[in-house]
Amino acid sequence: MSNGRIRVIIADDHPIVSLGVSHELSRDPAIEVIGCVRDSTDLIAQLEAQACDVVVSDYAMPGGKHGDGLGLIGLLRRRFPALRVAVLTMVEHPTLLRALLAEKGLCILSKADSTQHIANAIHAMSWGRTYYSPTIKDMIVHESLSAEQPRLTRREAEIVRLFCAGATITEISRISSRSVQTISSQKRSAMRKLGIERDADLIRHGSTAIPEAHAAPAPCLVSTR
Repeated sequence: MSNGRIRVIIADDHPIVSLGVSHELSRDPAIEVIGCVRDSTDLIAQLEAQACDVVVSDYAMPGGKHGDGLGLIGLLRRRFPALRVAVLTMVEHPTLLRALLAEKGLCILSKADSTQHIANAIHAMSWGRTYYSPTIKDMIVHESLSAEQPRLTRREAEIVRLFCAGATITEISRISSRSVQTISSQKRSAMRKLGIERDADLIRHGSTAIPEAHAAPAPCLVSTR
């Protein structure tokens, strides 16, 4: 930070968007917009020329030699490891959302939401936190209901909820009176439907995305005797 202010570069191939975001951020005395760029070529050049704390970047920003989307995000994180990144996007597809959520510490903002959320995200990043605008939050909660993503069965949802609550496969097997092999198979099926490969990602996903309407109440893991 410079003089206590958060230095921000805005990257968007639509000048009117950059202008609107810059105007909104100028109202916050803790934020300093140090540049607006239209593609990844200019973005990397600016980052190499001056210190920056946060980049607010459009997801789809064609034309630059460094690309856009997840490829650009990866490049930014490798080349500027201290840099915080907020993605501003109109692309609201569950597959994209899951890919973005897999990028740890990334703030995700929908262009359909108020620009005031951009300032909120910038402050959250300065405190080492993530931030999702309302439309993105709603997608995180409800994306498992998407027509393009199969719903979990009640037993699969139950297993995910218990696993995310800290129960082991053996404990879930005992609680549900089903074999360890059956529980493991249903857990793998749930992860496959959710597009998840690692247990850590399943725990994070399960804390927000398993809808109550499709999940049986989790049995108590603590003995009452």
